[in-house]
Amino acid sequence: MAFQYLSNVSLEEARERYRACMHSRGFAAPEETVSVQDACGRITAAPVYAHICAPHYPASAMDGIALLARQTFGATETTPVTLDVGDFTVVDTGDPIPEGCDAVVMVEDIVQNEDGSVRLYAPAAPWQHVRQIGEDICAGEMVLSSHVRITPAAVGAMLAAGVLTVPVLRRPAVGIIPTGDEIVPPTDAPRPGDIVEFNSFIFSAMLREWDAVPKTYPIVPDRREDIAAALRRALDECDAVLLNAGSSAGREDYSAEAVRETGEVLIHGVAIKPGKPAILGCCGAKPVLGVPGYPVSGILVLTELLRPLLDDWFYAAPEPDPVREAVLARSVVSGLKYREFVRVRLGVVQDRLIASPLNRGSGVVSSFMKADGILEIPQDTEGYEAGANVRVRLLKRPEALEHTLVAIGSHDPLLDECADLLHLADPSVYMSSTHVGSMGGIMALRRGEAHLGGIHLLDERDGSYNTAFVRKYFPGGGVRLVECVERTQGLMLAPGNPKGIRTLSDLTEKGVRYVNRQKGSGTRILIDYLCKKEGIDSASIYGYEREEFTHTSVAAQIASGSADAGMGIYSAAGLYGLEFLPICTEQYDLLIPDSAFDTPPVRRLLEILQGPAFRARLEALGGYRIGNPGTVRERF
Repeated sequence: MAFQYLSNVSLEEARERYRACMHSRGFAAPEETVSVQDACGRITAAPVYAHICAPHYPASAMDGIALLARQTFGATETTPVTLDVGDFTVVDTGDPIPEGCDAVVMVEDIVQNEDGSVRLYAPAAPWQHVRQIGEDICAGEMVLSSHVRITPAAVGAMLAAGVLTVPVLRRPAVGIIPTGDEIVPPTDAPRPGDIVEFNSFIFSAMLREWDAVPKTYPIVPDRREDIAAALRRALDECDAVLLNAGSSAGREDYSAEAVRETGEVLIHGVAIKPGKPAILGCCGAKPVLGVPGYPVSGILVLTELLRPLLDDWFYAAPEPDPVREAVLARSVVSGLKYREFVRVRLGVVQDRLIASPLNRGSGVVSSFMKADGILEIPQDTEGYEAGANVRVRLLKRPEALEHTLVAIGSHDPLLDECADLLHLADPSVYMSSTHVGSMGGIMALRRGEAHLGGIHLLDERDGSYNTAFVRKYFPGGGVRLVECVERTQGLMLAPGNPKGIRTLSDLTEKGVRYVNRQKGSGTRILIDYLCKKEGIDSASIYGYEREEFTHTSVAAQIASGSADAGMGIYSAAGLYGLEFLPICTEQYDLLIPDSAFDTPPVRRLLEILQGPAFRARLEALGGYRIGNPGTVRERF
């Protein structure tokens, strides 16, 4: 197959070409022998046959007495048969049946006489309660067929059949080579420009789930000869190799050259997003996969292109994730050139599965951690509109989605605390939060896409919160405004407040960099209102159009030094050790539709809001005034 540089091969074609190539070169598991005791979870390499019968002797199936059945014939309730001590033998379950006996009478059916003899009030049938030789397994029978996973029960069956060792398919060793001058081992204090190398840990965990044995090599700098040397070493020691990063076409992307030096590049560039720069190469019968450096790209490339090879190694049929139809909560736009994989959060609302897209950045590994499913947008498709029916590949058990409380609305760290307390109180219940701002939450609730939403919307006319907006957007009612907390909003400032910011007007000073919340969020509405009230032209605030979707994201920008100020809540400032200039106290409430209010998960959530554990966690965060959380402020 000819090398193609940054081609745009469809995923299906790339996968099948790669599999066919590696199959033709002999990429398959060799056999090894392990003890049966250590074989659970392994895949059999050949049929396994019983060495002995199980049981290998006639055995008592009950506690009682062994006897010759014909001695009991004629016994009835009115004419019992009496057996003397020498006519029977006391046996326990599993004992061999004595010579001359062919039946067992359960101890419960025996009446003991004082002289040791016994009375029987019913006859015994020949071979009753006797396990015959080979009843379970006969010598020579096949216990397990080829290429099946060995279960705990299978371990027992093999040992019962006298099998002490078993041929299994060897697990493939997969080398992982992290590359890059800026890559550093995991640390809690990276320097600016350092990129913590955690991809190898993600990939290792994935490989273990797929029955492979990962082997991570030291970080290799961006020098072609060093990468090629590391690749040759890994190929000597492993069955497959992952080159992590350097698969694109940048000036320091040497992976493709290194693969060509040791073997051949089959495909460079697959029509998927994220993950396009993937390199599909090989050295003899050993696959070499060039994996993009962004973690989400890497996860998808391994899932879509490496896992099928490992299935082939084990002669296993792929186990596709279940697919369900869902309603898309927000529009997603996609390019026509790629098949795009969009991570989504899922939950069942009013008997519909709702899919809320997560951050689509290739480097946002947390989105994969939070994702309940994957929405695949086919190549040559521009995307889907909000409200569209789409098919979603599930990453979570379907029954778990039935017990997921869907929260869409304004962000506050207290929602994470609620989710944790909710799951602690009932392990079968989960809470999924999507942060789209207060107005986004109201719209999601209007469309019936959430069980609840956090809102803190200021009415500029009278300074009240939330009620005017609920009346406007729910003229027919059907929702309840539940009290949550009052929280302090203000300016989060760099430690020590080096720019000397004391008022909102100071944000217009030269050299001050501001970071804002997204349009439609309650915090954005608040700062817009305050600027208007004080006659401040927001266009004069540098960075006013720079938007983040959570309070903690704003705080992180300030803490990192890329901004000097941003509006947010006190608890977020406290998490990052920032200065805080209080501006106002606002009401943060939960809006809950009547249709969800009396469901068990929502009732449990309201109990948590009213409980001492929730109060203690908010006090630890700081910046909240707690009144009567969990009580209905107003029903509409």
